[in-house]
Order: sequence, then C-alpha cells, then structure tokens
Amino acid sequence: MLLAVACLGQFMVLLDSTIVGAALPDMQERLHTRLSGLQWIVDSYVLLVAMLLLSGGVFADRFGRKRVFLAGVAVFTAASVLCSAAPTLGWLIAGRVLQGVGAAALSPASLALLAAAYPVPQERVRAIGLWAGFSGIGLAAGPLAGGILVDAFSWPAIFLVNVPIGAILLLAGLRVLAESRNPDAPAIDVPGTVLSVLGVGVLTYGLIEGGSRGWTSPPILGSFAAGVVLLAAFVAFEARTATPMLPLRLFRQRLFTVANTAMVVVGFALMGSAFFFSQFFVYVQGASILRAGLQTLPSSLAMVVVSPFAGRLAARYGFRIVVTAGLVLAGLGLLTMGFAHADTAYANVWWRLAVVGVGFALTMSPLTGAAIQAVGPREGGLASGISSTTRQIGAVLGVAVLGAVVRARESGGASFGAGLDSAFLTAGAVTLVSAVFTGLWLVRSEPARPRPPRQEAAESSAATSSS
Repeated sequence: MLLAVACLGQFMVLLDSTIVGAALPDMQERLHTRLSGLQWIVDSYVLLVAMLLLSGGVFADRFGRKRVFLAGVAVFTAASVLCSAAPTLGWLIAGRVLQGVGAAALSPASLALLAAAYPVPQERVRAIGLWAGFSGIGLAAGPLAGGILVDAFSWPAIFLVNVPIGAILLLAGLRVLAESRNPDAPAIDVPGTVLSVLGVGVLTYGLIEGGSRGWTSPPILGSFAAGVVLLAAFVAFEARTATPMLPLRLFRQRLFTVANTAMVVVGFALMGSAFFFSQFFVYVQGASILRAGLQTLPSSLAMVVVSPFAGRLAARYGFRIVVTAGLVLAGLGLLTMGFAHADTAYANVWWRLAVVGVGFALTMSPLTGAAIQAVGPREGGLASGISSTTRQIGAVLGVAVLGAVVRARESGGASFGAGLDSAFLTAGAVTLVSAVFTGLWLVRSEPARPRPPRQEAAESSAATSSS
C-alpha cells in the first residue's frame, strides 16, 4: 500500500507536467494572453520545482518523510484548485508557483519513503523501478487526458483532475504511511536556496520578457545583470558554507560535470520543444485541441516504452555510447520537426516525434547513472537529486529561450509557423552539439570523496576569513 501511495503521488506530479501542454492553446484564447504568458504558465511551475527540489529532499529527511509528503500533496492539491478558479493570468501563475512548491516537497519525499521502507537493496531497486514505471504513465496520459478534458470542459478541468487524486493520497497516506526521518540530515541551506531561486528567476524574466520589452531596455538589461550577480553570489556562498545544497566539489569530477551539463541540454531541448508541440498542431495545422493531444502522444509514449531499457543498455554498452546515440537521435528528430509545415501529413510527422522521444529516453536514466557513478556511494541520492535539478533548470531555460526565438522571428515579419521551425531547428542543433560533447568527454573518472565535516567547516572558515 505504501508503494501505491508513493507511485500515485509521483504520477500526479508527472501528469501535471504534460497535461498543461495540451491546454496551452485554450488558455491563450480564453485568458487573452500572448506567448510570453504561456511561457510563464509553464516556467513559473518548473522554476520552483528546479530550485526547491534539493531542499525538498533535505526537508523530508530532517522533518519527517511522511509529514513532508502529505504537506506537499496538500499544497499541490490546494494550488490546483486555485489554478482552476483563476480569473486572470496573474492568479493562474500564482497557483502554478504554489504547485511547484508542493511538487518540490512531494516528489523527493515519495522516493525517500520508498528508500526507508525497503532497506534491502534488491527490494529497494524493484520498488523504485515500479515507482518510476507507474509514475511514468503520467507522462503518456497527460496529452490525451488534457485533450479530452479541454475539449469537453475547457482548460480549468486539467487542474481539477488533481483534486480527487490529492484527496485519495491524503486519506490513504495518513493511514498507511509510517513516519521516518534521518537525525543526521544536514541543515537547510536557506541562503543558497533563496539566491538560486532569485538568480534563475530574474534571468528567466529577462529571457521571456525581452522580446516584448526590447532586449536593450533597462528592465531587461537590469534583470540579466541582477541574475549574473545573484548566481555569482550563490556560487560564492556554496563554496564557503559547511552544508551547501549544491556541493561544488562534486563538479571537480569530469564525469559528474559532463553528465549534468548534458542533462541541462536534455531539459532545454525536451521541455522547450514539447512546449510547442500542441501549438504546432493547433495553430499551424489547424487541428482541434483534442486531436492535437492525441497527435503529440508518439513522443511521450516512446519515452515510456524505451526508458526502462535505457539503463540496461548503458550497463552493457557504456554511458557514452548510449547517451551520445540518444542525443543524436533526439537532435535529428528535432531538426526534422523544423521542416514540418502546415501541409505536412501527420503520417510524415508522428515518426519525427517518436524519434525525439526515443532519443531523450535513452539519455535521462544513463546520465543520472553516470552522475551517481562519479561520486561516492554515500552521495548517490544527492547526485540523483542534482541530476533532476539540472534537467529542470534546462527546462526553464528551454521554454524561455525557444520562446524568444519564436518571438524574434515574428517581430521580423515571419509567421508563427516559421518561428516554430526556427525553434525546433535551434533545439536540434543544441542537442547535436551536446552529442559531440558527450561523445568526447562522458568517460568514467574516480569518485569524489566527501571531506569530513570538520575539515569542510575548517576550510570554509579559512576561505571566509581570507576573503
């Protein structure tokens, strides 16, 4: 029963990540918003998940995994109600921010509950496999469910679907989940969390709003400058604090650095392009929202089918071969999407989406595995969390940057369809460059051994006093 509750919680998070994409055209029409508004609907959620994910895991270990899991479910469910009732774009974005906070607590806590409930390694691996497989169904169900709900009821219905799921999770969780915590969990890195949220947030603001406000306008230039300063302050603080949320010493290992850099690209290209899939079918090819939801399925279905085999392939052939092959496939698939137009028959489109899905499915699990292999065994959970965080950061940037590409083409007199072509081509080119990068550098290195806490604190104190 505990396994079912944990799986259902992650299912709800992943369902929400794909169901929103199907509703974007309806949101744009009914909320009378532009492309930048749609970008904020997606990025306001992903940004909070990306920046709070590591802290969510620490919260769960420190204050109780059951407590944090149920709190995350409650916040996510209440935020879903707020989203469904939002009368304006601003209220909807506020609800999405709260959803991100809830997801950042719920997701790592669900995995931590499983790890605590299954101490035997073989049983734990089996449970986590079921958790990943069942919750992955949410990725495939999102576009279809979104298309059906929006076609029947309009966009608020996609958020209301979370309410019964959340109610079931709260009732079942209170009864079947046992509380557990780690008394030796590190302290919460509040300054690091705040600096990372603000730094990435203001950079995202500049990327999303730059097209409409002007790239050289004072607010946009100021946001870029503030973002650089805040992120520099974040790096400086993380290098000096004794309990960083992001231990920078891990990046001394080439395998860890290359794996996470490639994961940023995966998030960038996957989420950035998926943001436009439904819009391509609705605005360029004239499909209904329901039909567009069905037409985007090949990508997510391919990911669900191929993902379970990616780890096995990496174990047999090595991280470098599998990841590089996946990036090449995904990059070529995105490039071919850049040549799909209004009169391109769906029979000549679906396979392009499938190739993209297969390619990215081959990259994510092996990249996480490579990051874990690069560190010591005790830090495997931290490495996995950092890998998820870098993918989410890439997703934030992908939606912002590729949206900026589309707006730049439109401001130059091109059609929306031509803008989408440029966005897909950009995503494909970046992915192929990353394939070259991993092909050359994704090789095994020695694990980064964690320093004793006293030594870390002493070095941190010395660094602080010398600055």
